[in-house]
Amino acid sequence: MLFSGTKITDLSKASLVILILGFFSAGACFYIFSELAEDVLEHEKFIADQMAIDVVSHMKTPWLDTAAGWITETGSVMWLTVSSVIVILYLIYFSKLSKWVPIFFAVTMAGISTLTKTLKAFFARQRPEIVAKYDATGFSFPSGHSTGSMVFYGFIIYLIIISPIKKQWKYTFAVCLSVYILLIGFSRVYLGVHYFTDILAGFTFGFIWLAVCIAALELTMWNQRRRDRRTTSRTNTIMK
Repeated sequence: MLFSGTKITDLSKASLVILILGFFSAGACFYIFSELAEDVLEHEKFIADQMAIDVVSHMKTPWLDTAAGWITETGSVMWLTVSSVIVILYLIYFSKLSKWVPIFFAVTMAGISTLTKTLKAFFARQRPEIVAKYDATGFSFPSGHSTGSMVFYGFIIYLIIISPIKKQWKYTFAVCLSVYILLIGFSRVYLGVHYFTDILAGFTFGFIWLAVCIAALELTMWNQRRRDRRTTSRTNTIMK
């Protein structure tokens, strides 16, 4: 049994914080996503969508068009797929982290891709505009760029948090990547290929999946550490 004879103190402080924050945040995100999903199924019109369209229409400039195009590309399927392969190879061959980390990272990325496609087909919401140049084809809800970037860059943030680098750098990188995730979502609305509610749904659903996968990873590594300690203890006892 996973919890047989264990104590809550067996978990590291960082793991406890991650699990607790992830639990409550995922709950809040699930509520938001379910509310949005229900309204989309009922073909409701969202005031927030029109407000977002009005705001970005007054922001249009040539340099922002270019910047949004570059930013949105870093949330595309091709970019995230290639980047994910690079991260997995790094985790396998150069990282000292548990072997479970690259496995869970791969599962996390493959899972969000499959789930997003399934949800898009289920809700079948039409896009505000079809633009193949910006990887904007197919259905709109939830935004694949938003789910993908939340999970990919979110997992990178998790890896940074559990890394041995100094705290100030952890916070700096975490904040920068968090802002960048939001910028990817903004770029989709700015380019007119998604509604604001597509982005919000994508972020919330992506975070739910990310939280579930990280929680599962943390518990798996905890169990692995317990087994390793037991093996070491038995070995030391035999040698005595």
